[in-house]
Amino acid sequence: MKKFHAKSGNKVLALVLTAAMVLGLAGCGSTEMPAGSADDATVEGTSEAGAAGEAASGEKIVNIGVTDSLGSINPFVIDQTFINKYAVDLEFLPLVDFAEDLSFEYLLADSITTEDNKNFIVHINEDAVWSDGTPITSDDVTYSFLRLASPLVANATLVYGVFEGVDSETGFVEEGATEVSGVTAVDEKTVQFTTKEPMSMITFMSSYAAYFHTMPKSVIENIAEGELTTSDWFNHPDVVSGPYMVTDYDTNHYISYVANENYWKGAPKIGKMNFKILDASQVYSSLQSGEIDVTSHTMTNIPQEDNDSIDALENVNVVYGSPVTNQSVFIQTKNIPDARVRQALVYAIDRQKIVDDLLKGHGEVIDGFVSSASPYFDDSITPISYDPEKAKELLAEAGWDGSQTLRFFVNSGDGTFVNAAQVMAAQWAQVGIKVEVQTVDLATLMSMAGGTDYDLFAVQYTYPPIDPSVDIAWLLGGEDSWTGYSNSAIDDALAQVGSTDDKASLKDLYSIIDKQTQEDVPMFSAYVISAQGAVNKRLTNVHANVYGLFNNIQEWDIVE
Repeated sequence: MKKFHAKSGNKVLALVLTAAMVLGLAGCGSTEMPAGSADDATVEGTSEAGAAGEAASGEKIVNIGVTDSLGSINPFVIDQTFINKYAVDLEFLPLVDFAEDLSFEYLLADSITTEDNKNFIVHINEDAVWSDGTPITSDDVTYSFLRLASPLVANATLVYGVFEGVDSETGFVEEGATEVSGVTAVDEKTVQFTTKEPMSMITFMSSYAAYFHTMPKSVIENIAEGELTTSDWFNHPDVVSGPYMVTDYDTNHYISYVANENYWKGAPKIGKMNFKILDASQVYSSLQSGEIDVTSHTMTNIPQEDNDSIDALENVNVVYGSPVTNQSVFIQTKNIPDARVRQALVYAIDRQKIVDDLLKGHGEVIDGFVSSASPYFDDSITPISYDPEKAKELLAEAGWDGSQTLRFFVNSGDGTFVNAAQVMAAQWAQVGIKVEVQTVDLATLMSMAGGTDYDLFAVQYTYPPIDPSVDIAWLLGGEDSWTGYSNSAIDDALAQVGSTDDKASLKDLYSIIDKQTQEDVPMFSAYVISAQGAVNKRLTNVHANVYGLFNNIQEWDIVE
C-alpha cells in the first residue's frame, strides 16, 4: 500500500505511502466500500461490461484494478502511498523511478551525477516537452521545488530539510522565498541539488528523485501560493509531462485518464486508462469477467484465498513478486514502554504458521525491515521464534498483570490481515495479553499514525529494497514518529547509511538496525508478502512486477 516520504534532516524524509510508498506501504488493501459501490461506479470510457478492448469509437481502453483508495491527485497534497504517487506520475513524471530489476530508470531526467555526494547534477532529457509543446526546463524544476517546500503548502510528507536553503527542522523554505540556494538552475536543462551533509547517490535517487514531481511553472506561477493545495486545475490539468492526463476521478471508485497524444516519449497506444478502485473481494471476479485487466503488486490487495483461483484463470498471466510488501506492526512505545512486553508480543504468535496457512506460503518471516529481496539481507538474523512459554516468562519479569487491554488497529480493506490479526489476538490471549482488534479504513488508520490513540497498528509497507533508510528514520525517529521510539545505535547507523554506496558497508549497517529493532521491538513484521499480480492476456508490453509497471506505459497495447 504504502511508501511514505518521511521527514528530512534529523528525521530523513522518506513515501505513501507505500504505503505503503511505498511504500513505501505496498499492496495495501483499500478502504472498506459499501456493497456494490465499485461495480456501481461510473468509470469514464469503460464498456458496458467494463472490459478491456475497444469502445464503439474504436478507442482502446484498459482498466487497472486497485484496492487502495485515492487520497489526492494534487502533487502538493499527496502523501506517498503508491496509488497517489502513480496517479500523479502518469501526469507529471518523476526524475527517475525504480525499474523492475531494482535499478533506476530515468524518466524526466536522462542523467544524475555527483562528484562529492553533496552536489547532485540533474540533467533533464533534451527531448522532454510539456503536452502543449513547450520545453520542460530547469526553471520548471526549481520553481516546483520552491512551491513544494512552501510553508503555506506545508505538506508533511514532502519535507526537504536536507537541502541547502530549507529549514532543517520544518523542512520548508521561508515564507515569501523566491529561490532556494540548494536547488539552482545551471542552464536551461540542468539543475543542481545541494545537500547540507553528504548523501549517497542511492538515497538521493530513491528517496528524492523518484518522488519529486516537476510541474509547469507557466501554470502554477499563476496560482496563489496559498491556493495550490485546493486549485481545481489539478483535477483536470491541460499541461502535463507524462503519458496521460486526468479527466475525472472519485477517491473511492475510479480515476479516469486520456492519453497525452503529444507525449514526448511517444503517444500511448491505449487511448483511455482507468484505475478502478475495488473492494479486495471483487478482484477475482473482476479479472475473470475482464472488467479489470491489470492488478498491481503494490496497489492491489488480493485475498490470499483467491490466489489459487486467479492462478487458474485462462485469461490472465500471473506473476508473484519478490517479497517486499511488509505487513508491519507498529507499537506505540509510549503506551507499551517495557521492551520485554514488546518482545513477548512477538514470541506469543506463530508467524510462520500464518504465512503457511493464510498466505499459502507466498511470503516469509523476518525481523526488522530488510527482506530477502534486498542486497543487504542478513540471513544470520534468526527471527524470533514462536515460544509462548518465553512470552509468559518475559511478561512475568515485566510485572504484566493482564489487566490492560491493548488496542490494535488494522486496515479493514486488507481481509487477509484482518484474519491474521484475529489469530494473533487469540494467541496473545493464551499468554495473558488482552488485545482488542479494531478495523478502520486506510484513511482513518493513516490519520492515527504518529499519535498515541493506539497501542499497536498494522499496515502493509514497502521498504525500498535498495534504500529503506529514509523510511526507517521516519518510523523510528523519536516521540513524533509512529512508534515514539529512538535509539542512538540506529541513529548512528542511519547517518552512515545515507553517506555510502558501498554494498558491504550498507549490509553491515542495516544488520545493526535490524538487530536493534529485534531487541527493542518498536515494530515487528507479521510477515512479508510475495504479492500476486495479474495481466489480461489481451495486453502486450505490460511487465508485471513490484516496480517499473508504469515506466513505459505508452508501449502497452491490446492484442488485435
